[in-house]
Amino acid sequence: HSASAASPAPPASPPDGQHDFHWEIGSWATHVRVLRNPLSGAAPDWAEFRGTSIVRPILDGRSNIVELSVKGPKGEIEGVALRLYNPQSRQWSLNYASIRNGMLTAPVYGGFDGQRRGIFYGQDMLDGRAILVRFTITSVSPTEARFEQSYSADGGVSWETNWIAVDTRTSK
Repeated sequence: HSASAASPAPPASPPDGQHDFHWEIGSWATHVRVLRNPLSGAAPDWAEFRGTSIVRPILDGRSNIVELSVKGPKGEIEGVALRLYNPQSRQWSLNYASIRNGMLTAPVYGGFDGQRRGIFYGQDMLDGRAILVRFTITSVSPTEARFEQSYSADGGVSWETNWIAVDTRTSK
C-alpha cells in the first residue's frame, strides 16, 4: 500500500426527499379522466371531470395535503390526499380519502427519481380480488403536472391505466 493512495469515496447517501413536492404547492386547474370499469375486460368506459386541485404544505413542507374537487357529466369527485414523508425510509406515503364515503384507500409508497417524476406502489382490493396499484406523478413543467394511476391483477406483469389527471397551475 502506498501512503499516497486515495481512499475510496464513501457511498453517496440517497437524497433527502422531504421537499420533493414543493414544486406542486399552489392552486391548479384539473382535467381528470377516470376509467369506470377497470380490469373488467369490457370496452373502456371513461368519464371526464374538470375542477381544481389545491396543494398546501404541512409541517414545513415535510407533508402536504391535496384538496381535489372536480365535476363532469357523470358526477363529481371530491377528496383529500395526505402525503407523508418518512425520513428513515426516505419514502412518501400517499393516502387518499373520498368525501363520498370518508374512507381512506390503501396507501401507495415511493419517491421521486431526481427527474421530477415520482413512482409509488401499493396493494389494494378491487371487486374482492387483490391488485397492485402504481401511481406516477410527473412535473412536466413549472405550470403543468401529470398524474396516472394503473392497476395490475397479475402481480405487475401488465398494467391498466385507470386515472389520468393533467393539472395546469393557476397560482402559487
